[in-house]
Amino acid sequence: MTTQNTPLTDKIIALENGALDKWFKGDTSGYLTIWSQKSFSYFDSFKPERIETYAEIKDFVLANVEGKLFADSYDFVSPRVQASDDMAILTYQLFAKTSLNDMRYNCIEVYQREGADWKVVHSTWSVIRPMDMNFDRSKPLV
Repeated sequence: MTTQNTPLTDKIIALENGALDKWFKGDTSGYLTIWSQKSFSYFDSFKPERIETYAEIKDFVLANVEGKLFADSYDFVSPRVQASDDMAILTYQLFAKTSLNDMRYNCIEVYQREGADWKVVHSTWSVIRPMDMNFDRSKPLV
């Protein structure tokens, strides 16, 4: 595995940043494009069990996020890519004040080569130090 700056590192970070740029404009299509339709799973701090398929995550984001989540900016902090020939793990911290909540996440994205493309096969977004969070019960979490 490598953590060096390589063309693959740059590509993985660009895929994630492209999805985030759309995400914070209320457009989930960036993630819907990079998530694998063949093999996908997802853990989120606000969902009690793992999402098992692309169809399930697509329904979840379209119902809960599409057109509802906006932020003027976000901080993509300390991205690190660890990669081998067909797999890459991207970890980073994400901070954003959004229309739904204040995001403070540790993010893990597991990418896998699917033909010529790289797709996310597993995603985990966990709240950074949840004991420090003050969740506003009047706002939807997601």
